[in-house]
Parts: sequence; C-alpha cells; structure tokens
Amino acid sequence: MKKIILLFFLFIAVTFSFEATAQKDPKAKILLDAMSQKFQTMNGFTASFDFTFQDQTGSSDRQTGEIAVKGEQYRLKLPEQEIYNDSKTVWTFIQTDDYKEVTINDASQMEGELTPSNIYRMYESGYNYKLLGEKQFQGKTAQLVELTAIKSGAPFEKVTLRIEKVTNNLLGWEMYDGQGGVFSYAFTNLKTNVNLPANYFSFDVKQHPGIEVIDLR
Repeated sequence: MKKIILLFFLFIAVTFSFEATAQKDPKAKILLDAMSQKFQTMNGFTASFDFTFQDQTGSSDRQTGEIAVKGEQYRLKLPEQEIYNDSKTVWTFIQTDDYKEVTINDASQMEGELTPSNIYRMYESGYNYKLLGEKQFQGKTAQLVELTAIKSGAPFEKVTLRIEKVTNNLLGWEMYDGQGGVFSYAFTNLKTNVNLPANYFSFDVKQHPGIEVIDLR
C-alpha cells in the first residue's frame, strides 16, 4: 500500500513538473532571446506601421504612423499627435487646425505601460510562452510566438508576436485584452541600425511659439 501511495505522489510530482516546463517553451525562448538581443545591440531603427483595433462587436478602426526607436528612447508619430521619449521625459504633442499643445511627464510616470521599447522584453516577466509555428507575413516567413499572461487581470491576456525567421526582427504583433478587443500592429519599411541623434527624441517647446504647455512633472 505504501508503495502504491509513493508511486502516486511521484506521478503527481512528475506531471506538475512537466506542466510547469511546458508553460515556458524552450524553442520559443530561444527565438524570443534572439529577438531581444537583436534589438538591444541595434543602434536604432525606424519604420512605418499599421495599427488596427477591433472590438468585441467586430467593428474596427485603423491608423497608420511612423516610429523611431533607440534603446529606451522612442518617437511615435500619429495623425495629429506625436510622442517623444528621451528615456527621462515624455512629451505628447497634439496639433490640429485649431490649437496645439504639449503635455510633459517624467518617463518614470509611464512605468508599467507598454512602450515601443519594452515590447521586446515583455516575455521576461508575467507571461508564459509557446511557439505556434510559421506563417507568411508581408512576403516573409514569420515565426509566431504566443505569450499568455500568468495572472488574471493583466492588461493583455494574450500577445502573439510575429518574428522574421531569417533576421529575428519583430515584424508585428497582436494583443488581446480579454474583453474581445484585439490590437494589431505591423511594421512596414523597417530600417535597422539607423543613426539617430539624441535630440531627435526630445521636443523643443521654443520651436513652437504660442503652444499651450501642460507640465505634469
């Protein structure tokens, strides 16, 4: 009887050990590490991008924009809005036909939010991951890696990354908020190792006379 009980608990221990390991797919980790390392050693990159949001009813909204990233610094350009982040300060510049304003925050106030920089590292904490396979994307072979939030209540329940097989460049991703909303991003015209000066990521208020400044630092 004791032998049967011992074998039962041994079976349970092995089962749980296997499940814990399966949640962190080794093949996916190799790919994710390669993508992250590629980004960290890159001098910088620029790209155009498409962004689509689809809600639970099936209705969707699409926007296009431009992005430049260098380490923790980035500059994001959208219709009527531009965001500058030099890793210390974040400027959100809004300009329409009627007015223009800039809101200033400390970069530390943005901690915990998804940014163009930390998308490359989000797998390191709070997510399990697995390799789904390969799929053609923008005429390239992309490897799909699915990240699943470990804890409930995470901002995004699931994220699917599209990583180019040959270069390990991130081509795009989809984010699922758990309430039926899907956020899709795709890079186009991706240019890597672009030399971007530090002041490219800073906003100069003096260059915009008459602008309303909202300083929240």
